[in-house]
Amino acid sequence: MVSFRSSLLLPCFLATTSYALAITPNAQSPAFTRRSNAPPSASRVMMMSGGSTATPDLKAPAAIYDGAVAAGAAKASASWAKVFKLGIAAGCHIGFGSYLAITVGGACPQLAEANPGLQKIIFGAFGLPFGLIMTLVTGGELFTGNTALVTAAVMEGKTTKADLVKNWVSSYAGNLVGSLFLAYLAYKSGTLGNAPASKFNVHSHVARMISKSNQSSSFTGVAIATAKCSLPFETAFVRGILCNWLVCMAVYMASGCASLAGKMVAVWFPISAFVALGLDHSVANMFIVSYVRIKLICTET
Repeated sequence: MVSFRSSLLLPCFLATTSYALAITPNAQSPAFTRRSNAPPSASRVMMMSGGSTATPDLKAPAAIYDGAVAAGAAKASASWAKVFKLGIAAGCHIGFGSYLAITVGGACPQLAEANPGLQKIIFGAFGLPFGLIMTLVTGGELFTGNTALVTAAVMEGKTTKADLVKNWVSSYAGNLVGSLFLAYLAYKSGTLGNAPASKFNVHSHVARMISKSNQSSSFTGVAIATAKCSLPFETAFVRGILCNWLVCMAVYMASGCASLAGKMVAVWFPISAFVALGLDHSVANMFIVSYVRIKLICTET
């Protein structure tokens, strides 16, 4: 009897088991995608590793150059009027940088005598870097930086030589107007030395102003302008080349940075370096020399 029951249960078990494990004709097989031999994209790698796909703070060298060329082409395509007006703003901003440099670094005569190297660092660190940062962040048209960006666009065939001349001339003219305007305001403010109402014969006192150990920032401005205007042409020209090398590097490196902090670092080192080295920036000189000329004219009338 037992053997008869077991013989009945075994076929039933096999029948139910085979039914449960059977694959019906209408059942769909799982879908499989063909494996690709192509390397994963950078964004996928970043996502797989738990990273972010955000834009890096510093671009690769090739990307920096491409961005500089694109920026130069955009500047070259702007109208005369737009470049001129933005040039005025840039001239004012660079003038503010010179204004601050003379006020802070130029008012340390004792430090200049005891530690001239440190005084040069202070003179370079506080002033012109801040002026260039304002120019870059606000989109101003600075002639010295445009000589690099627009030239790169011309070399890559992204703009014409006629547009290059248009940009250079209009930005230079705007920088000059902005520098003159700020120089006049600086004189009227009375914050660079004596107030505008004070009268003295500047011509007869220039040498004494320069040699005074307790000279004010106004006297320092006169000394700087006198020294710059006394340079031989060749010396001034070479200093301008060296200066603009560093200025263009500051503008170029800042264009490759996504954050404001990155742009500030990129600008600070080259700009403070050219000031500490005693090189000559044409737009900064516009403010310094114009300020002294305005002071000479107003104090003699």
